[in-house]
Amino acid sequence: MADFTLDGRTKVKNLKASFKENFGATLRVYTTVDCKELADDEATLASIRAEGFAGGEFTVKGNTKVGTFEKKVAELYGIGVQVANADDTQFADDAATLATAAGTASADGGKAQVTTESLAKKAEVEATPNVQATAAELASAKVRVYGKAQNRTALGIAHAYMIMYPHATLEDLRKAFPKQLNPTADGKEIFIPIEENATHENGWLDYFIKEDELLTMGDGTKVAFRIMWTKNCFEAFATHAKQYGILVADFEKAPGGGKKGQFYLEYLNGYVPPVPEEKKKSKAGLWIAIAAIVILLALLAALLGRKPEPQIVEVEKVVTVVDTVYVQQIEEIEKNFNAAEFVAGKADLSESAKFVLHDLAKMMQKHPSIKLQLVGHTSAEGDATFNQKLSEQRAQAAVDFMISRGIDASRLEAIGKGSSEPKNPENPTAPENRRTEFIVVE
Repeated sequence: MADFTLDGRTKVKNLKASFKENFGATLRVYTTVDCKELADDEATLASIRAEGFAGGEFTVKGNTKVGTFEKKVAELYGIGVQVANADDTQFADDAATLATAAGTASADGGKAQVTTESLAKKAEVEATPNVQATAAELASAKVRVYGKAQNRTALGIAHAYMIMYPHATLEDLRKAFPKQLNPTADGKEIFIPIEENATHENGWLDYFIKEDELLTMGDGTKVAFRIMWTKNCFEAFATHAKQYGILVADFEKAPGGGKKGQFYLEYLNGYVPPVPEEKKKSKAGLWIAIAAIVILLALLAALLGRKPEPQIVEVEKVVTVVDTVYVQQIEEIEKNFNAAEFVAGKADLSESAKFVLHDLAKMMQKHPSIKLQLVGHTSAEGDATFNQKLSEQRAQAAVDFMISRGIDASRLEAIGKGSSEPKNPENPTAPENRRTEFIVVE
């Protein structure tokens, strides 16, 4: 019996065939760790690898335990695999070796047939993290983290902690979440300064290192967060976070997720995050600077023998800056919403679209004077009457979601314009004509 090796270039069908040839057992390959959807036989492991997972090559022997093999694939690729017996009628026990998995007997002597649905159901129970909160925990919670990938949701927990404790240092963070919560990290810290080596010896990343993933400590230190999280480690991390008032939403109930692996935070029970001291100082400094400018202008005007110009009012300039900021935010949200495409011919919001609208709702909560028109447009394919109705339904779907997130209906208006106002009139069927515009109502 030869060693069995897989890497990102391996096609699913070849992986299953090679596994069968080596061990005589059946291998099922899924697109996610919850094992709900079987992977396409023509896909490579690299193409179905989840975001944030390193992939890579590894080799197992016949004496490798089934549970160890399945766990290793999940850790490297963020996908699910299940080992079953030779005729695919019964799961192999996690404690069995790959060499003996083929001989696993079915419950009724080999006659039972295990369906894809029942296999997935068993895998779901084993793979889905237990993150439920009690009524008491919900009543006292401050922040809830929504996400669909374990490692990104864990990252969301760390970001939630830093929002709640903006003055925390790296030492404080390590005390709050000790490395023992993730023993699979081989003794490595969960949090490390970005200057330290964040790359595994085999070449893949061990830590999140993108700018928007980094945690900023109270002293300005940028900190990277551990990528690899097994189900057990994630559950321990999420359970530990409850003592700080941080809860994790049930993965199945998470209304967002955005592109694969993202997270977002929701404040609960009226919780308002503290404002970091430096931000308070910066605001105070801004007003001091404004006052100083006004005084200097007044003195200068007095010296020149004329009264200060009444239109020189710095407060108005500050208001303009704030307006510009939220207008820029709306433009960015609009761009991201249009990137989260609707299914052709339908008005159902995708998970990515909901994720973006959640950000829009948060922005409108911060600026209660803003009113928006959500204007739906389609390209010119198909019937004009259908396009008009579809554009109205899509705009209304976005408005309904915003209302469900606490935005008053009086601040929102859904408008559909069908294909009557193409962004690219020279090519009425161009993709950019299919869009939703967020228009600020003065």
